[in-house]
Amino acid sequence: MGGTPAEGMSAVALDAARVHGVCLDSRAVQPGDLYAALPGAKSHGARFAKGALDRGAAAIVTDPRGVEQLREADLLSAVPVLVTQDPRAVLGALSAAVYQSHTLAPETFAVTGTNGKTTTTYLLRSLLSALGCTTGLIGTIEILAGEEPIPSVLTTPEAPQLHALMSRMAQAGVSSAAMEVSSHSLEFRRVAGLRFAVSGFTNLTQDHLDLHGSMEEYLAAKARLFTPEYSDRAVVSVDDQWGQALAVTSADLGVPTATLLTRPARAGESADWMVTDVSRVGLGHRFGVRHRDGRSLMAGTELPGAFNVSNAALALVMLLEGGVSLETLQAALDSEDAPLTPSVPGRMQVVHTHPTAIVDFAHNPDALVRALESVRTDQGRVIVVFGATGERDTSKRPIMGELAARHSDVVIVTDDDPHGEEPGGIRAQVMQGARDAAVPGVELLEVAPRADAIAAAARMAGEHDVILVAGRGHEVWQEVKGVNLALDDREELRRAFGNGVSDSSSRIDTE
Repeated sequence: MGGTPAEGMSAVALDAARVHGVCLDSRAVQPGDLYAALPGAKSHGARFAKGALDRGAAAIVTDPRGVEQLREADLLSAVPVLVTQDPRAVLGALSAAVYQSHTLAPETFAVTGTNGKTTTTYLLRSLLSALGCTTGLIGTIEILAGEEPIPSVLTTPEAPQLHALMSRMAQAGVSSAAMEVSSHSLEFRRVAGLRFAVSGFTNLTQDHLDLHGSMEEYLAAKARLFTPEYSDRAVVSVDDQWGQALAVTSADLGVPTATLLTRPARAGESADWMVTDVSRVGLGHRFGVRHRDGRSLMAGTELPGAFNVSNAALALVMLLEGGVSLETLQAALDSEDAPLTPSVPGRMQVVHTHPTAIVDFAHNPDALVRALESVRTDQGRVIVVFGATGERDTSKRPIMGELAARHSDVVIVTDDDPHGEEPGGIRAQVMQGARDAAVPGVELLEVAPRADAIAAAARMAGEHDVILVAGRGHEVWQEVKGVNLALDDREELRRAFGNGVSDSSSRIDTE
């Protein structure tokens, strides 16, 4: 095949035996890899093909434009070249063939939605472990094959890494895995070639509109998961209009779909599964989950926030719809392992008590309101520290400022990840929304940098107050003008309280 590009997927079988891996990064190619030379926003991967070949690439897959660049560089005769109009569309199938992941992959439960994906996957992993499974986890915070951590910088890895990971999990004895699936990964077909035993949907709220343009397009990206191509079964939370629409389209496409309602039902509403008998116990909740046929179980979670009842209920119903018996699941819930209270880094993570200080990833309007509502108590004030991300959906900045003012007693606006934007301009947009809310008695502060804002919150907090540091969660780096600065909200809180909360903040503006 050297010297003549092979069209379409028919060429895959001819060279499968000599290809041992698939790689998108020419710098990371290993001998025997298939190099995927994909078109990019700034340059084409074919430009870097020589580097891939120098590192031992055994074949190349690319598009017609890539073939022309290979021809111009006189590289067409070096190795077999597979050509297709959309190489990303076939990358999943190629990766599955190379890594044999279609036969080796563990039973996998996928979770998508705007908020709650990470926590729900941790809940699934904890429940599966309580059921005796050797588990895997793929998500924003970490990737685990059993207890082995695997580095990643994406919520959902690219298709080659994902299929290689599935094979690696199988080799590690993993029988069941929980996986976050982002709208970006569906948009860019990173999960192509995988099948999920059950796919779950949490909710859809304003976020990532810089990528998707509208809520309808955002839902359409999520809906790609709920098709026979990817999912054997589906569980869809129908708490919002987007979930209700998704449940209909999923079922219409032939995916067996169960609906879940986690909030009180309105007149005329029903669902296959409903959350019942919710009561607050400390920071957590006790609740029931009941099927329309009368079957039910009782559960409890110590994770703070009513929204974590929704996350826990989704995890439970996904397992029930995936074939776990109600009796078996109830026995696991009644064990001493507390499977519905996993430690989730940066997700409603309590870092300090008296005053209570919590770090959460809430970085969009809905998540911020849910977090703020969940920490409100009968005693003390709610102090929130947050900002907005640079170079992302700017429309949510004043909205988040307004909502923070309506649901807090003290609002401290600071920097999130400014990226290439001027931090002061981002803060100004958030502050304007807070001012426009015009809520009597709410104290509005603008404090930067973020570490100083956290210290200011710790300094002013009384014993019964609650501090919520929102937006970054588990993240340990802050990007400012292309430079990554070490910053961990949890460590900054510990430092502030551990150091006696010294007065070191630089307040920019107070009103």
